[in-house]
Amino acid sequence: MSPDHPPGLDLDRLRVLLDRERPGLVTGPLSGRLIEGGRSNLTYAVSDGTARWVVRRPPLGHVLATAHDMRREHRVIEALYPTDVPVPRPVLLCEDEEVLGAPFYVMEFVEGTPYRTAEQLVPLGPERTRAAVLNLVDTLVGLHAVDPAAVGLADFGRPEGFLDRQLRRWAKQLDASRNRDLAGIDELHATLGRELPRSPAPTVVHGDYRLDNVLIGGEDDEIRAVLDWEMSTLGDPLTDLGLLVMYSSPLGMPDSPVSTTAQAPGHPAPAELVERYAARSGRDVSTVAWYTAFAWFKLAVILEGIHYRYTLGQTVGRGFDRIGDLVPVFIEHGLTTLQKG
Repeated sequence: MSPDHPPGLDLDRLRVLLDRERPGLVTGPLSGRLIEGGRSNLTYAVSDGTARWVVRRPPLGHVLATAHDMRREHRVIEALYPTDVPVPRPVLLCEDEEVLGAPFYVMEFVEGTPYRTAEQLVPLGPERTRAAVLNLVDTLVGLHAVDPAAVGLADFGRPEGFLDRQLRRWAKQLDASRNRDLAGIDELHATLGRELPRSPAPTVVHGDYRLDNVLIGGEDDEIRAVLDWEMSTLGDPLTDLGLLVMYSSPLGMPDSPVSTTAQAPGHPAPAELVERYAARSGRDVSTVAWYTAFAWFKLAVILEGIHYRYTLGQTVGRGFDRIGDLVPVFIEHGLTTLQKG
C-alpha cells in the first residue's frame, strides 16, 4: 500500500474520525489504496500495519446522491451481519461530508477472491468450481429467507409494483441512450410488459447477484462475504435468480469484453441452479424464464448506455469499441429465452 493519500480518501481526517468514534481501533499510521473504481462506488483498502478495513464512498464528482447512497448500503450490511448471510462486519457510517467530501462507511476487510471470468475459475478445477457456484445459489436462498421486518428492514423498499417499476426504469434508461436502431429491443420490452408475472412475497433483494460480487476463500471455497449492496432493496427475489441464471449462461461470443462464467469446467448448467434454488427455497420458479429475459434486457440497456458514451468519446480504456456489438446478442438471448419459456 502507498502511504500517499489516494484520490477521495483523506487518511488524516479518517484517522481523526476513527480515533474519536472507535477509540483503540487504529494502532498505527494509516495507509490506503484504491482497490476498485469505475462507474460504481469507490472502494479502498486501508491498513494501520496490523489490521485492515475497507472504505466505500461515492465516485468523485458524483451528482445523484440517491444512486450512491452510503447510508443505504451500510444499513443493509448492518442488518444482515447478525444473520447467516455472509457480509463484512460494519465499523461505522459517516454522513459528514467534511471528512472525505462525501458520505462513506467503513467495514472490515475480508480475505477472498471474486471470480469474474471462466478463465479465473479454471485453476480451481471442475469439482471446486461446481461447489463454489452451488454455494452461490445456497447463499442466495439464505438471503431470501431473511425476514426483513425481523432485521429492521421492513421499510427498505416499495415491493408493491416492483417489477412494473423496474421495467419502466430500464426502458427510460434505454430511451436516454438511443442513437441507433436496435432490432428486437422494443419487442423484448413489450413482451416483458405483456407477460409480467405475479411476484412472490417480497424479500431483501441484492440487485446485482453474481459470482464476482462475492468473496470466496478457505479450504472449502466458502463464500466469505457478499459485496456491492448498492442496488439492494425489498422486492421480487426471483429477479436475483434470473440475473444469476443469465450470468451462468454462455454468450456464444469468444473473447467478449463482457463475459459469463458458464464455460468454466464443472460450472453447473442454469437449469441445475434453478432446480437447486427451487428445492432449497420452496419457491415456485415456473416463471424464471421471464426473470432471465428481463436480466438480458437490463444488461442490454446498460451496455447500450456504455456504447452511447463511447460514441461521444466519454469512455477511457480498451474494449469499449466492442461493447456495441454485444447489445444485439443480449437482445437475442432475451427474446429466445421468452420464446422457449
